[in-house]
Amino acid sequence: MRKRIQKSMMFILIAILVPIYLIMSVVVYQRNLKILEGEIKQEAAYIKRAVDLSGTEYLAQLDDVDQGTRVTLIASTGDVLYDSRNDGSTMENHKTRAEVQQALKNGTGEKIRMSDTVSKELYYYAVLLDDGNVLRVSKSMDSLMWTSLNILPVVIGIGIIGLVLAWFLAKWQTNRLMEPVIHLDLENPLDNVVYEEMTPLLEAMDKQNKEKEAVANMRKEFSANVSHELKTPLTSISGYAEIMMNGLVRPEDIPRFSETIYKEARRLLTLIEDIIKISKLDDESVELEKEDVDLFELTREIVSRLSLTASQRNIHMELTGESVKIHGIRQILDEMIYNITENAVKYNKENGNVTIWVGNTLEGPKVRVSDTGIGIPKEHQDRIFERFYRVDKSHSKERGGTGLGLSIVKHGAILHGAKVQVDSEYGKGTRMEIIFPEK
Repeated sequence: MRKRIQKSMMFILIAILVPIYLIMSVVVYQRNLKILEGEIKQEAAYIKRAVDLSGTEYLAQLDDVDQGTRVTLIASTGDVLYDSRNDGSTMENHKTRAEVQQALKNGTGEKIRMSDTVSKELYYYAVLLDDGNVLRVSKSMDSLMWTSLNILPVVIGIGIIGLVLAWFLAKWQTNRLMEPVIHLDLENPLDNVVYEEMTPLLEAMDKQNKEKEAVANMRKEFSANVSHELKTPLTSISGYAEIMMNGLVRPEDIPRFSETIYKEARRLLTLIEDIIKISKLDDESVELEKEDVDLFELTREIVSRLSLTASQRNIHMELTGESVKIHGIRQILDEMIYNITENAVKYNKENGNVTIWVGNTLEGPKVRVSDTGIGIPKEHQDRIFERFYRVDKSHSKERGGTGLGLSIVKHGAILHGAKVQVDSEYGKGTRMEIIFPEK
C-alpha cells in the first residue's frame, strides 16, 4: 500500500508537468507570434514610409541589411517588381496571394503559410503604397518553434528536480500517513486514534472481535454442556451395568435395571442425534431438497403423534386454521413445529390446554402454538434458544429432553428465512410463533 501511494503521487506529478509544458509552449508560441507580428508591421511601416518618400530605389539598399526579413514589391497586376531573396522577374504572378488581395482591397493584409520559394513557413504582412503597388514583408516562423523547444530543457530540468523532491516528499508523507495504520491495535480497534474515514472499519472489526469472543465462549459452554449431558446418562448406564455384571442384583430387580439402562441409552442417542442436527444446521450441510410443504397437514400429523403424551397428562390439544404451503425442507419443518408443540405439552399444567393455529397472514405463513403452562420468566426469554439452556435446571431431568429443541427451532428458522417470536408470562402460559417469508 505504501509503494502504491508513492507511485500514485509520482504519477500525479508527471500528469501535471506534461500539460504544464504543453500549455507553456502554446503560451510562449502565441506570445512570440504577437511580437513577430508587431516587429514585421513596424518594419513594413518604416519601409513603406521610405519608399513613398525615396521611391523603389530604396529597396535595393535593403538586400544586405537584414537577412532574416524578406521584402517583396508587387505591382497591382500581381507582377513581382522586387524581392530581397530572388530575382523578381523570374517569380510567378502574386495577385492570387491572400495577403496581396487583402492589401489591394483594405490597405493591409496578413497570412501565415508555407512559401514555395524558400520552402519555409512564413508570416506575410502586406501594405498598399501610395503609388498603388503592394509592399510585402515576411519572416520565417522557425524562430517561434525554436523558442518553444528551447524551454524544453528547462522544463525537463525542473521536472527532474520536482520528481526527486516529490519522491522524498511522497516517501515522508506516506510514512506519516501509514504510521497510525501500521500500529493499529487490532485487539481493541476502538481504542485507536486514527483517521475518521477508518471509523466504520474499526467499528466493524470491533463487532467482529466481539462476535468471535461470543462464539468462542459459546463453544466453551457448549463443550462443557455436552460433556455434562453425555456424562450423566453414561454414568447411570455404567453404574447399573457394573452392578448387574458383578451379580449384585436380585433376579426380580433385573427388569427394572434393564429398563433404566434402556431409557438412559435412548436419552443418550437422542442427545447425540440432536447434536448432529445442530452441527448440520450450523454448517448449512443439510442435504435434503426443498419441496412444497402444507404446514397445516404437517402440524396435524405432529398433533396426532403427541396426542398420547398429552392425554396422559389430561392436556387438551386443538388445531385450527387453514391450509398454507411453503417451499422448504419437510424434515426440518417437522422438527421445528414438533419441538415447540412438545414443549407446550411438556411444560404445561395438569388439565391444561394447547391451541395451535396455522394459516396465512399479512406477514406471511404462520404457525402459532399457545399453552396454559408454567410460562417463561422475562429474564430468561432472550436465552431459551441457546444450546442446553434450561429455565428450571432442577426439574430438567424429570421433564426429559436434551435442551437442544429450541436451538434446532432457531437454526431451522434461519435456514428457511423465518423468524420466531415468543410471548410468555410466568405462571400463565406461552405463545410461540414461527413466521415464514412470503413467496
